[in-house]
Amino acid sequence: MPIFIITGVPGTGKTSFCRALMQQFPFGLHLPIDDLREWVVSGIAHPVPEFTPETQRQFDLARQSAGQTAEIYGRAGFAVAIDDVLGPADASVFGLAEQPTKILLWADLNVILERNRLRQNKHFDPLTLEPVIRMLHAGQNVEEFEQRGWQVVDTTRLTLEQVVEAVWQATANVD
Repeated sequence: MPIFIITGVPGTGKTSFCRALMQQFPFGLHLPIDDLREWVVSGIAHPVPEFTPETQRQFDLARQSAGQTAEIYGRAGFAVAIDDVLGPADASVFGLAEQPTKILLWADLNVILERNRLRQNKHFDPLTLEPVIRMLHAGQNVEEFEQRGWQVVDTTRLTLEQVVEAVWQATANVD
């Protein structure tokens, strides 16, 4: 079964997309890195307001765990979507034996910021993410993602169903 790595800045629709995509398979698993990190009940190092070496260590642990979990479920017949914020060269952080399908969800900054303002699925005020979203969006080089084999889907004006269809089309053209 396929393993997908889905990335994009917060607010591009990664979580909603991963859930919708995994529902297309008889068995589908969504592995959000943020959720794995939230399993830490003592000593969690959040990336905001400051990204520390301990924050990086905890991201590394979550990503290693996600990669191992993805392979276990994949061998058992599950499609898997790993949901994380990554750079174009970062797909290897999961240590996957097989090449995953890599998808970058991208959107116009103003649309992302509005989606973030409307979020109700976070245990914190999503407005605290605005500076991070602006920084990540400004530094995101879509061409570099494409050069490194990521399929890029612009979610700016698409419904969730259209994003799923766009990914099916993009991945069908790769295989």
